[in-house]
Amino acid sequence: MFKKNLKILVLVTGFALMLAAWSTLTAKTNTDDSDVYQYLRLFSNVLNIVQDNYVETVDPQKLMHGAINGMLRELDPHSSFMSPEEYKELQVETRGRFGGLGIEISMREGVLTVVAPLDGTPADRAGILAGDQIIKIDDQPTLDMTLTEAVQKMRGPKGTEVTLTIIRKGEPKPLEFDLVRDTISVQSVRFRTLEPGYAYVRISTFQSGTANDLRKALNELETVNDPLHGLILDLRSDPGGLLDQAVEVADEFLNQGLIVYTGGRLESQKMRFEATKNTKPRDYPIVVLVNSGSASASEIVAGALQDHNRAIIMGEPTFGKGSVQTVIPLADGSALRLTTSLYYTPSGRSIQAKGIEPDILVAFEIPSQEEEDFVDPLRRLREIDLPRHMENARPSEDPKMDAAMEEARKILAQDNQLRRALDLLKGYRIMDNVRVR
Repeated sequence: MFKKNLKILVLVTGFALMLAAWSTLTAKTNTDDSDVYQYLRLFSNVLNIVQDNYVETVDPQKLMHGAINGMLRELDPHSSFMSPEEYKELQVETRGRFGGLGIEISMREGVLTVVAPLDGTPADRAGILAGDQIIKIDDQPTLDMTLTEAVQKMRGPKGTEVTLTIIRKGEPKPLEFDLVRDTISVQSVRFRTLEPGYAYVRISTFQSGTANDLRKALNELETVNDPLHGLILDLRSDPGGLLDQAVEVADEFLNQGLIVYTGGRLESQKMRFEATKNTKPRDYPIVVLVNSGSASASEIVAGALQDHNRAIIMGEPTFGKGSVQTVIPLADGSALRLTTSLYYTPSGRSIQAKGIEPDILVAFEIPSQEEEDFVDPLRRLREIDLPRHMENARPSEDPKMDAAMEEARKILAQDNQLRRALDLLKGYRIMDNVRVR
C-alpha cells in the first residue's frame, strides 16, 4: 500500500528531490578492489602532476568537482554532480519557486534539448518549443556543458537578460531568443469548465502540493458541474516532478491496484505503490492529453490510467524518460544525482526511450487564420444576424457563466487536440444514452 508519509522522495525528473538511505553510498559492486585502488592511484598521480606543473595555481576543489562531473558524464544524461549552490537551487525548485526562464531541459544524443517550457514563463511566452535544441547560451556553445551547468547559466536574478540560440526542426537557420529572467512561481494545477458538465484540468509539473491542489480543483469542478459528465486531464508538456505526487494524482482516479513499481540493482531501490480506495468517488470518463513534452511523472500517471482502462490517452507519443534519479547529499553540502532504477507501469511496461503510446493518435495542428479569429467557417446566415430580429425572451441566468463559456470556446478554437478530447467525452455520453427501441 502506498504510504503518504514517505520518508524519501524519488526524483523522476531533473527538478525533484529524494534523500537516499546512507547504505546506498556503501553499496557493494562486482569490481575487484585491487582494480579500484589501481585507478585511484592513477587519479592521484594525475592530480599531483596537474597541481605541481600546470601553468597556474589550480583550486583543488575545482579540480575534484571537475573530475566527479567527468565521471558522472560517462553514465547517462540524468546523472550529475551538484555543487553546494546547485544543490540548494534544486531544493528551491522542488518548492515551485525559483529565478530563471522556466524551461525543462535534457540531453538527447549529446545535444541540450528542450523537454518543455513551463506555462506562463519567459520561455513559454517567447515561443520556445519542446524539441528545440539549444546550441548556445549567450555566446557560449553548449556542446561540452553538463545539464547542471546549462541550468546554472539560464538562472539569474529577475530582470536580467539571457540569449538562447536554438536549432528547430523545419527552420533553415538557428533562431535567437532574447529572454528576460523572471521569478518562476509555478502554479502546477489550473482548471476550468469547458461546457456545462465537462471539465478541464491542466497539470504543468508535479511539485509539492500538486495532488492536494488537484483535489481542490476537482471538488470545485464537481460542485459547479453537478453531475460532471467527463474530465480532460492535460499533461502535455509536463516535464514531470515528484514521484509521490504522481502516485497521489493517479490514486485520485483509481480505487485499487498497482500504480507504478521501480526496479534496480539493490533491494532498497525496488518499490511498489498501490492505489487506495477513495473516500469520494470520481468515476466519470477521463481523457488524458499527452505529447512529446510529457515526461517522467506525467508518464507514470498516463501509464497507470491506461493500464487500468481508467482513461483514454490521446495526443502524441510521450518523451520516454523511465529512469529514477536519487539525490544523495554529500558531506560538503554538494550532492550526487544518480540514476538508481527504472520504473514500470502496472502491466510491466518500461517506457524508457519509448514513451507512452496514445490510444488515439492526434497531432497538434497550428490553427488557421479563421480559427485564430474565432470564426466558424461553416457558419451561415441565421435569425440572430437579421436586422430587427426578436430577442430571446429568456435572458441568460448567469452572465458570468456565459463569459466563461465564451472564453472556453476561444480556447477550444485554438487547440484541436482539446476539441477532439471534448468531442470524445460528449460522444461517449450520447452513445451511452442511446437505446435500441
